[in-house]
Amino acid sequence: MKKKKGGFFRGLLKAIGILLLAVIIFVAGFFGFLSITEFRPEDTEAVKLEGSPDEGLIPAGETVRIISWNLGFGALGDNADFFMDGGTMVRPSDEKRVISNLEKLVNGTQTETPDIVFLQEIDRDTRRSYHIDQLTYFRSALQGYTSTFATNFKVAFLPYPVPPIGKVDSGIAVFSRYAIDSAERVKLPSPFKWPVRMANLKRCLLVSRMTVEGSGKELVLINLHLEAYDDGDGKIAQTKMLKELMEAEREKGNYVIVGGDFNQLFSSVDNGLFPQQGDLWQSRDIDVTEFDPSWQFFQDEKTPSCRSLDKPYAGADHSTFQYYQIDGFIVSGNIAVSRFEVIPHDFVCSDHDPVVMEFTLQ
Repeated sequence: MKKKKGGFFRGLLKAIGILLLAVIIFVAGFFGFLSITEFRPEDTEAVKLEGSPDEGLIPAGETVRIISWNLGFGALGDNADFFMDGGTMVRPSDEKRVISNLEKLVNGTQTETPDIVFLQEIDRDTRRSYHIDQLTYFRSALQGYTSTFATNFKVAFLPYPVPPIGKVDSGIAVFSRYAIDSAERVKLPSPFKWPVRMANLKRCLLVSRMTVEGSGKELVLINLHLEAYDDGDGKIAQTKMLKELMEAEREKGNYVIVGGDFNQLFSSVDNGLFPQQGDLWQSRDIDVTEFDPSWQFFQDEKTPSCRSLDKPYAGADHSTFQYYQIDGFIVSGNIAVSRFEVIPHDFVCSDHDPVVMEFTLQ
């Protein structure tokens, strides 16, 4: 009996050992896979221009309209919550809803008849949005624009949560009716270390350059989507690098427009209409006094550009939602702005509503 008992325990220990070894090999293999496939962009990379614009050089002295919209990867409509913000969803249960959201996003963009379009969170081949190439979708819809795209989130397989996000290929894009001479992806500092870094966003600036008609100057467009889920150091480092780039272009005498999802509130904006609701995610401030006084900062104090994703918006008590003002523009002093506002879409097709600005190059 003792022999049999000892043999049983030896067999059990052996089985446990084999199981642990298999787990170690699997985990090591998976981390190796993520390491081999990790998206490792250079500090600066030229990006392609696609399509032919309706117009030639961008003029001085004429009104130009620009729209910026975080698309919520076509999946964060009013029926959605999101696991990173206290909800449970990873992706919509229905591909048709993603297509419906995209149709509304395109129609909403076209309705504003913009000359320039900034887009954030636009998926190309991603499980969370049913692998719909949203960039191609927009390029097909926005005829007469030249466009460019920069990847900021590319992971072969994202293992969390349960069920996992899976494959991600996403980024930011610019469309223009006027000719873009060149565009480049500029890498931003990342607050994340290995191994979290491998399965996280690699934030960037998409910098597009346009020759201004009748002058030797450029209009420099900077589309961005800054850090959201860090402890604050990432936002500070990324904003510092952005400021240095902006100042360098201003000193050259160029026109500069920075726009997109800052994930931060400009300190010049009254946040009284968007009070903190419980322990939900809250944006930090960009201190505008740290910039040269000639820079102009635009966010809408009256109408929020973003809503919380701790629960679906449709059918809920909207008075209990956390609202944010995190989308907007920073504009150099040689540009006159005649209009800026959030265009309300009641967050039907994204957790963000678009911001629109009209400007004139002086």
